Amino acid sequence: MIEIKNVSKIYQNKMQTIKAVEDVSLTIQDGEIYGIIGYSGAGKSTLLRMINSLEKPTQGTVWIDQENISDLNKKALNQARTKIGMIFQHFNLLWSRTVIENIELPLEIAGVSLDKRRVRAKELIELVGLNGKENSYPSELSGGQKQRVGIARALANHPTILLCDEATSALDPDTTESILDLLLKINKELHLTIVLITHQMEVVQKVCHRVAVMVEGKVVEEGTMKEIFLKPKHPVTKRFVKEENSCNQETDLKNVYTDGILYKLTFTQENSRQPILSQAIRYSDLDISIVQAKLTNTQEISFGTMYIHTSKNHDQKHQHFIQFLNEHNVLVEVI
Repeated sequence: MIEIKNVSKIYQNKMQTIKAVEDVSLTIQDGEIYGIIGYSGAGKSTLLRMINSLEKPTQGTVWIDQENISDLNKKALNQARTKIGMIFQHFNLLWSRTVIENIELPLEIAGVSLDKRRVRAKELIELVGLNGKENSYPSELSGGQKQRVGIARALANHPTILLCDEATSALDPDTTESILDLLLKINKELHLTIVLITHQMEVVQKVCHRVAVMVEGKVVEEGTMKEIFLKPKHPVTKRFVKEENSCNQETDLKNVYTDGILYKLTFTQENSRQPILSQAIRYSDLDISIVQAKLTNTQEISFGTMYIHTSKNHDQKHQHFIQFLNEHNVLVEVI
């Protein structure tokens, strides 16, 4: 378990005092994929680096398995870090080393014999899907393959925690999808605790069990993916969710459908496979047209969003339509 208790990080220079992280407390359970999302400058990278003590808190403490990692001496900290792997946005590979040599590097530093580290590296090459690339150099690899090397290297010492610092930000959408699938596989097969930071809502949507939203060094909202997606509270969280869920910008839809009423309907996993919309139409006798629809999947739920258009007439029919949907746990919003 990772426990971050009232942590702050303050940088001081001649011109100003910068509060990179301010009074953050989080608990991350063993085996969990935990996301920290925020826009640039939110403090998420600084917070992540305090988990393996690359940054020391100005205030507060970080505990891993009931050990205060913020207070360890150099020898104990180096030992603790062997159980915390880390992958980076720009891979941080040694260009003069082959794939297998890059993966072996942490074991070499730890003094593991060549035979043992070669066996471990081959296991990891199999795990991350790099068979046949053992003797390739980073310059000969695609971005996704380089990140797979980075992941394999981070797993070399059998860590219990994997930290991901914007690990998919430099990748195209298809490659991002494959790397996220790999992280899910690692989490399930190795029961690894994964903490990832990102500014991409689709990343936390696909892989995370819980997420914290950071703004200006503070955690402004935390919850399960179901809570965050269906009932976001903070304006920044709502913005992230809106950007991810909207099939198009709602303002564009309003410009196209200038007459009548646009409704946004949100269906949960419990009701998304039921014929609720057709029943609501029959119940209210309201004519509608479906504008757009999208299904969103997270680790714990699936839910759908649908935009529909109808005329402004027949107020009573509208009331019956909305009432029926609300009674069947469909969230209705007027756009």
